[in-house]
Formats: sequence, structure tokens, C-alpha cells
Amino acid sequence: MNISIPKNVSIIIDTLNIHGYEAYVVGGCVRDSILGECPADWDITTSGRPEQVKELFSKTIDTGMKHGTVTVLIGKEGYEVTTFRLGVPSEDTQGPEASYADSLEEDLQHRDFTINAMAYHPKSGLIDPTGGLSDLEQGLIRCVGDAGERFAEDPLRMLRAIRFAGQFHFRIDGPTLEAIRDRHKTLSAVSAERIQMELLKLLISDHPEAIKIAYETGLTSVFLPEFDVMMNTEQNNPHHCYTVGEHTIRALCLIESNPILRLTILFHDIGKPGTRTTDAQGIDHFQGHYQVSADLAGDIMKRLKFDNNTIRLVRTLILFHDTRFQDALTTGRRNLRRVLSNLGPSLFPYLVQVMQADVMAQSDYLREHKLAQLNEAALAYQEIMKDHDCLSLKELKINGNDLKALGITDGKTIGAILNLLLQMVLEHPELNNYIYLEELAGKIYRELTQD
Repeated sequence: MNISIPKNVSIIIDTLNIHGYEAYVVGGCVRDSILGECPADWDITTSGRPEQVKELFSKTIDTGMKHGTVTVLIGKEGYEVTTFRLGVPSEDTQGPEASYADSLEEDLQHRDFTINAMAYHPKSGLIDPTGGLSDLEQGLIRCVGDAGERFAEDPLRMLRAIRFAGQFHFRIDGPTLEAIRDRHKTLSAVSAERIQMELLKLLISDHPEAIKIAYETGLTSVFLPEFDVMMNTEQNNPHHCYTVGEHTIRALCLIESNPILRLTILFHDIGKPGTRTTDAQGIDHFQGHYQVSADLAGDIMKRLKFDNNTIRLVRTLILFHDTRFQDALTTGRRNLRRVLSNLGPSLFPYLVQVMQADVMAQSDYLREHKLAQLNEAALAYQEIMKDHDCLSLKELKINGNDLKALGITDGKTIGAILNLLLQMVLEHPELNNYIYLEELAGKIYRELTQD
């Protein structure tokens, strides 16, 4: 086993070794290197205590002294160096400081999963006391030692197991999976921020369908109970052949691995259970579900501590995901301009992807027709952008200062006139010229003041 270690990491290991301390690269960087992937971070574990590590390097940051971690800076790059320890203290508890281990093997025996419990040194090679290499070869997620104990140390590890299953397309071994089922309620002790990070990593993985494991083990009932309701909501309608939840899972697998897109798909139908009605023929309908879904998605994402911009983008896409584009290349182009004006033209390519994934995860009823309409809408969008059609107030050939120059001073009146002009130009883009708009603005103002 030969792992190529970056120069700066070798410098840190050599420096520690020269001064009598053991040092190894450890954890995810070893796992990813064996898998042939480029590690995002290189973590180092050592027998040296944090204060001893600090003495050896000119630039360090006390990133986690009570947990035994010091960040060593070489140039502009930072590398975490952590003393051998007995487990990783959970960020959600006010527990004691880290207890140090007497050896590397003891440290590795207290890590979460075997595939993350391997260390490497250029001279001694791979150190793998828990069978991580074998589990990597078998595609297995398995806790180190007793799974219940590992999850008791940090309940987030349960969701991490599922995230790794999605990230690597591995299966979770029986005892580990059973321990998740038994202890799933303890996830409630984990902060929303940490759950959000693992959920997002799962969603943007190559296999987001692993979220079904979170449902089957009870984890979603803790942090996303709305998803459980979706999984149990039938859609007795010619356009559908799956429950709302199964449809969502299938759509997740059909869209680009992008946080905004995957979050939009996860939540796009989350309002359906609350809007479901059944007509006399036994057909289900979900009228207005896009609005309910957008509002509910906003509430859930706030609960999970997503940032405001992400919430805004996801809500906007959900609001428009059920839009119908008919004859987009001809008469429907007017409707498309209105959609672009409200949605924002830069989001439209995302919307098309969302709608395509949505259609492909439905039944095959009218599928080709729906996809053809989306394709027409995409072509019409390109024409609109190429022709520079006016889609916003800032693109109007007249503005508030122009109206003030005409003697219109009331701010609300100026706003109302500009919006009326915009609606007209969205309908007839060829009328977006100053002379015409000036004349029409005067006419509208006279009508408004007469009232």
C-alpha cells in the first residue's frame, strides 16, 4: 500500500518524527486515497500533545485545544494535527475535554466506522486494526466495535452512516443498521446545524436515494417528519404511479448534483399531503400544492438552519415548478416572459431541470408531450434572452427620474405607473421605447389623478 502524501503533510510528519513523536495521516484522507479519490483534507494524528505540537511549528491556530487539535499553518494552508485520543467529543454536549489514548491503535479503536479508522505512514505503511480495508473492498459501512456505543458517543454518526452509504454506494452492515433503528430517537439531541450538513452531503451524493434508509430506520421521523408523511401519501392520478415520497426519491436521482436543485426536488411536493382531495371518480388532486410546498419548505429549512439565500432560491423554484408552458415558441412566449419577470431569468435553466426531473419521475402518461413543452420553453427562453426582451423594471426604457421630470412626484404613483408599463412591455416587447412609454405614462397618470 503506497499513498502519495502532499509535501506539506510530509513536512509536518517528519518534523514530529524527528522530535520523537509518532505521526500518521488518518481517517478520511486514507480512505479516499485507497479509493483513488483526491482527499479534500489531510488530517494528522500524533502522540504529541497540543502544546508540544505548538512548540515545533512557527504558525499554529488553537482550533480545538480541548479536543486535542491544533491547526498547523504552512504557507496559506492549514492542517489539523490531533493527539491520539479516546473518541471524538460530540459538539452537542458539554462533556469533558478529550481523553488521550496511549497508542495509535487505541485511538483507531474509538473512531466511528472501520473505513475511517485507518492510518498511514510512509515507512510503516497502512495501519488497519479494525478491518477497514476489507470493508472498503466489500463496500461496507460498519461501526468500529459496538455500534450502540459509537452512536451513544455521537448520535449524528447514525446519519453519517447513511450519508457514507449514499456517497460511496456502500451497504450498511446488519448490526450497525439495527443499532440505528434502536437508537434513532437519540438524534434529537444533535443540533440542527450538524444535521443539516449531513443531510446536504447525502442529497448531493451520487446516490441520494439512500435517504430512504433514513426513513426506514426512523431517522427522518426525528429531523424531517414531513418526509415520512410523503412516503405514505398515495397519488391516485393518471400522471403518477408512486407515493409522493417515492416520486421525490426518484426525482432526486434524475437531477444534477447541485445543492439548490436537490433541495428543491426534496421539498417540491412536500405540501401535497395537506392539499390532497379525491373526486367522485376516485382521482386524487393536489390543487395549490406548489404554494403550500414553498411555504412548508421555507419553514423546514429555517428549522434546519439553512441560510436565507438558499431558502429564497429553493422557495422560488418550488413556487414555479408546476407552471405550464403551452405554445412557448408562439403565443405562449408572452406567458413565458411573465414567468421570467417574476422568477428571474437566471433561475429559469434551474426550473427547467426541476420540471424535467419531476416529469421523468411520474407515470408515462403524457410524458413525451410534457417534455416537448419544456423543450419548447427552453428554446423560447434562449430566443427571449438573445433578443434582449425587457423582463424587469431596470430594463424599461423609462425610469422613475424620467417620470419625475414629467411632473409626477408621488413615489407610490411612480411605482404603479412603472409596473403597468412593465406589464404592457412583457406583453409587447417591441413597445419598449422611451417616446412611446413617456406618452403612455402621461396618459396613465392623468387617468389615475382623475380618479
